[in-house]
Amino acid sequence: MALSSLPPHPLIFDASLLQHQSTIPPHFIWPEHEKPILDSPELLIPPIDLARFLSGDPLAILEATELVNVACKKHGFFLVVNHGVDPELIGKAHEFMDMFFSMPLAEKQRAQRKIGELCGYASSFTGRFSSKLPWKETLSFRYCADDKFSNIVGEYFLNVMGEEFKQYGNVYQEYCEAMSGLSHGIMELLGLTLGVGRDHFREFFEGNDSIMRLNHYPPCQKPNLTLGTGPHCDPTSLTILHQDHVGGLQVFVDDKWRSVRPDPRAFVVNIGDTFMALSNGIFKSCLHRAVVNNTTVRRSLAFFLCPNMEKVVKPPNNLVDSENPRKYPDFTWSALLEFTQKHYRADMKTLDVFTTWLQQKQTADENESNING
Repeated sequence: MALSSLPPHPLIFDASLLQHQSTIPPHFIWPEHEKPILDSPELLIPPIDLARFLSGDPLAILEATELVNVACKKHGFFLVVNHGVDPELIGKAHEFMDMFFSMPLAEKQRAQRKIGELCGYASSFTGRFSSKLPWKETLSFRYCADDKFSNIVGEYFLNVMGEEFKQYGNVYQEYCEAMSGLSHGIMELLGLTLGVGRDHFREFFEGNDSIMRLNHYPPCQKPNLTLGTGPHCDPTSLTILHQDHVGGLQVFVDDKWRSVRPDPRAFVVNIGDTFMALSNGIFKSCLHRAVVNNTTVRRSLAFFLCPNMEKVVKPPNNLVDSENPRKYPDFTWSALLEFTQKHYRADMKTLDVFTTWLQQKQTADENESNING
């Protein structure tokens, strides 16, 4: 769906008020065919023991790659356990998220996200879209594994929110570093599964320039009319998500929405559009959404792994042959990011629409060059 024109006075999504209202504004009501099924059947998927895989045990490697191969060719979604991330750190990340979203709206708006920018506080994206608004608020910030940006998260909180938020910065800097480290093991698993070796994708994402997002879904008195997050595939490479104890995540499998039971021991891993392009379409970008409920707040921590901005996204040569020709043109992550921030609202067709847009743009540039030449 292309970005739509905004109303002259965008709505204010104040969760502390709206969560108690029996009538929700029409901008939050989704079309009939997209309205949620709150009691979707559960998706049963065996978790992958990452520690056993990384131990080098041949049987563990075989089991993990078989599970990933089936999951990523079918729906692009799996779970990892025994991941090595400190449970205390995860707990702190949830605790500071609670503290941030419990602040008055005016305080949260000190970090207000500007249109066209990636980082900041967004209350239901009311500044970007005029319809099908999600029932949520978010805080997003950049993480970069390059040594030149060794405290980029800490500096964000200090510069935007002030000295009293220094501890937030410390916690989320450490959490992002843990997620970046976790992504190395997951990339080894994906590389072995695709037959390109442990190192290929892990090395591709060294110096990753990623996005961390805190999601807060307040209760809604009409949860059958709205969505916490609409159906979409993440344009990023990989999403590593930690849910709280409240369900709400749904994945589209076999033409049905299936719910994903929260497991505090596990991280949810979604393949995104950029990795689908890196795998030459072999692994599927995960189509998912989030539903809300009328009693309980739901929160999640989402780390969106992305390559360095100017790295060229193209599949390794041995994933391309006459039976599996190139599916997508070369592109940089910065080009896809700009497309989703300025031209297109991410959905399940983002990569296809981006591919067409990119090819048209390249043709126009070539024509202009020929005319001027």
